[in-house]
Amino acid sequence: MKTKNIIIALLFSLISVSLYSQEVIKLGIIGLDTSHSPAFIKLLNDESAPEHEQYKGFKIVAAYPYGSKTIESSYKRIPGYIEEAKKHGVKITTSIAEMLKQVDCVFLETNDGNMHLEQAIEVFKAGKPVFIDKPVAATLAETIAIFKLAKKYNVPVFSSSVLRYSPINQEIRNGDHGKVLGADCYSPDAYEPSHADFTWYGIHGVETLYTVMGKGCTQVSRSTTKDYSVVTGIWTDGRIGTFRAIRTGHNYFGGSVFCSSKVVQAGGYNGYKPLLDQILKFFRSKEVPVDPDETIEIFTFMEASNESKRQNGAPVSMEAILEKGKLDAERILRDLKD
Repeated sequence: MKTKNIIIALLFSLISVSLYSQEVIKLGIIGLDTSHSPAFIKLLNDESAPEHEQYKGFKIVAAYPYGSKTIESSYKRIPGYIEEAKKHGVKITTSIAEMLKQVDCVFLETNDGNMHLEQAIEVFKAGKPVFIDKPVAATLAETIAIFKLAKKYNVPVFSSSVLRYSPINQEIRNGDHGKVLGADCYSPDAYEPSHADFTWYGIHGVETLYTVMGKGCTQVSRSTTKDYSVVTGIWTDGRIGTFRAIRTGHNYFGGSVFCSSKVVQAGGYNGYKPLLDQILKFFRSKEVPVDPDETIEIFTFMEASNESKRQNGAPVSMEAILEKGKLDAERILRDLKD
C-alpha cells in the first residue's frame, strides 16, 4: 500500500511539473550588448525581485549574446552581460538557431540596427513571435523590409521605444487630457555614424512625438546647426509637431503636448517595466500593440528630416520619402533571394 501511495505521489508530481512547464512561456534573447537585456532578465528571472510573482508565467531561458562587432559601446558590454545572464539561469548559446530551438518567443535586443534584418529573418523562419527593440533597423528601407518579411512568414512582430509606454504618454494617447492639438518633444541624440540620423538614439523623442500625435505627418523640415537640430512636421489636419535632438547640454526626455483642455508635459523614462508588460502581453496574445505602419512612419519622418538637412532645411514630402524607401526595400528583398 505504501509503495502504491509513493507511485501515485510521483505521478502527481510529474503531472504538476508537466503542467507548469506548459504554462511557462520560454523566452530567448538575441544580443547581450545593451542594458535592456540584463534589465529584462533581472525582472523576469530574479526570484527575489518584487515583480517575480507577476511574471512567473514567463522565463528567459536562453540567449545568443552577439551583438555588434564594430560599435565599441555595444560589444565591450557583452562579456559582463554574459556572466550576469548566467547568474540568472540563462543558457548562453553559440548560434541564433540553437537558441530558437529552446524558446517560444524572442527579444531581438542587438544594439546595432544594421544587424536586425539578418537576425530577424532567422526568427521569422522559425515562426517565433518577436519584439525588436529600437531601432527596428538602421534605415527606413530595412525597416520596411523587416515588416514585409514578418508578413510573408506570418510572424507577429512589433517594436517600440520604452518612452511610448510612459504612463502619462499613454494617457495623452488615449485622449484623457482632450484632443492633441500639437506637441514639441525632445530627447538625447547620441550620434552613431553607422546609423541614419536619429535612428540610433533620437528615436526615443520621435517615438514620443508619434505616441501623442499619432500618424499623419505629410511634410518635414529640419533646422540644423553644428550642435543642434529641430525637426518640424506638419500633419494632414494642419497640426504641427516638433522634435528637438539634444546633443549638448543636459540629456532630458520629454516634451510639451498642447491638448484641448490644457498643456501636458510628456513623460520621460520610467524604467523598463511598462514596456516589458506590453511585450509579455504581446507574447501571450500574439496581438501586435503598435501598428507597423506607425513604426514605418516614424522612420520615414527621420529619413525625411535627413533629406531636409541635405537640402539645407527645405520642406520634404513624407510620401516621396516613403515611396523611395519602399523601392529600396524591394531591392533588399530581391538581393536576399539571390
